[in-house]
Amino acid sequence: MQPTGDLHRWSSVRRMHTLRTADDRFVDLPGWPYAPQYVDVADPDGGSALRMHYVDEGPTDGPVVLLLHGEPTWAYLYRKMIPGLVEAGCRVIAPDHIGFGRSDKPAAKADYTFRRHVDWVSEFVTALELRDITYFGQDWGSLIGLTVVARLPERFRGIVLANGVLPNPTDPDFGAAALSSPDPEAFGRWQAVAREANGFDLGRLLREGLAGIGGVSIDLTDAEAAAYDAPFPDTSYQAGVLEFPALAGPNGAEGEPFTMWVEAWSVLSTWTKPLVCRFGKADPVLGWYDDYMIAKVPGAAGQPHATFPEGRHFIQEQEPDSLVEAILHVVRS
Repeated sequence: MQPTGDLHRWSSVRRMHTLRTADDRFVDLPGWPYAPQYVDVADPDGGSALRMHYVDEGPTDGPVVLLLHGEPTWAYLYRKMIPGLVEAGCRVIAPDHIGFGRSDKPAAKADYTFRRHVDWVSEFVTALELRDITYFGQDWGSLIGLTVVARLPERFRGIVLANGVLPNPTDPDFGAAALSSPDPEAFGRWQAVAREANGFDLGRLLREGLAGIGGVSIDLTDAEAAAYDAPFPDTSYQAGVLEFPALAGPNGAEGEPFTMWVEAWSVLSTWTKPLVCRFGKADPVLGWYDDYMIAKVPGAAGQPHATFPEGRHFIQEQEPDSLVEAILHVVRS
């Protein structure tokens, strides 16, 4: 039997069952006064379009700043950065990836692939006709976002990267960079936990750290923890949260990330527009890739990079002012 009702849709082409979180889950979230905006993005495999949510704040003619979140968060992660960017005159665009936040959520893990997410974000950028973009990415916001930048380089002014990376499978130096972490097996433990789980209390997960990794935790009030959990009324909405860790690396779904990252590095290795890194060094998963990105991307030379010894994975929660400063450096460069 096919699901019915406003929150359930069914694609006759792909039979992609999608869920849509009810609006009342997002009422009165702390630090989040922003009106929702939506755009439809196509299913790359020919099914029904999906509705993608985003925040659009600041002057419509201001310099564009694109903020991409990672796993298992949503645009709420940028609540401490949006006000400073808007005050500086920027047009701030903060979307939710498909499967997260207020965006539509395919209910089957198999519907989440790296290529699809790159296609969705690429279409988002072109549908909104965004140009001269200063892009900020962290975690999966970097893996997806940097691939999009390499696909549409003419649309981007520069890059600010925080606790993120784009893997370079053909470069031996990338493997060495991974081993420089004080806990190089941390991400593997998170993958194993996500693979075996049937669902998460997202607020609790973020407070305790993914797979109990302290450097991947956030200090949150009860209300903030509930806000991170708001997109997921129950575990049926969490297929994306559970599947994303498995997509990282050549053994991910479809085996596609490997070739897509190699293609993206053919652009990034000659990227001369600004790239600024601001990394939290208490993060054992991604906090040790700034040196690699700085060494491999020409546009990183001479930029005002910075590190935070006590900074954790979700550095947006700890150092929003510094991250805003880095973004504005690119905007004004």
